[in-house]
Amino acid sequence: MKRWHIRDIILVTIIAIFMGVIFWAIGPVYTILAAALAPFGLQPLANELLLGIWVMAGPLAGFVIRIPGAATLGELLGAVVEMFLGGIWGASTLISGVLQGFGSELGFIFTGYKRYGWFTLAMSTLTTTIVTFAWDLIRNGYAAYHLPFLLLLFCVRLLSVFVFGGVLTKLINNLLVRAHVLKD
Repeated sequence: MKRWHIRDIILVTIIAIFMGVIFWAIGPVYTILAAALAPFGLQPLANELLLGIWVMAGPLAGFVIRIPGAATLGELLGAVVEMFLGGIWGASTLISGVLQGFGSELGFIFTGYKRYGWFTLAMSTLTTTIVTFAWDLIRNGYAAYHLPFLLLLFCVRLLSVFVFGGVLTKLINNLLVRAHVLKD
């Protein structure tokens, strides 16, 4: 199994800084979207639609760096950047960062850190969705919602995480390989 080198630490830091700025920039978008959906009783959908962006540092770091712990570290460091930029959730962002990163890491754990393709990204998408949704059942009171609404929230979250943590991660990785920044 590959070990951490200074190049890997620099790369996870660059990914985290870049994604942390994006996380921070999405905060106001979330606020506007939640306000727009609130009159229809659909405010929680704002979180689900955007969650794929907020969890993207994990699968991106894990898929690009390919070392155990990279997904968790990438997501946590991205959360640190968001927090220090003044993100709307403050220090609680760190808890979310650890949980989101761990959720993403599970997908890589299940493939033994040996396969890096669509299957691994699909596993990471699924594990990220399950872990973060379980957390929101507790933290955001999702457990009080009726089953059909919960299923809608889960499916929207799964799609969002797949688009950003799966498809976009794969596209970015492919661009980095074509630019000879990474080996395939």
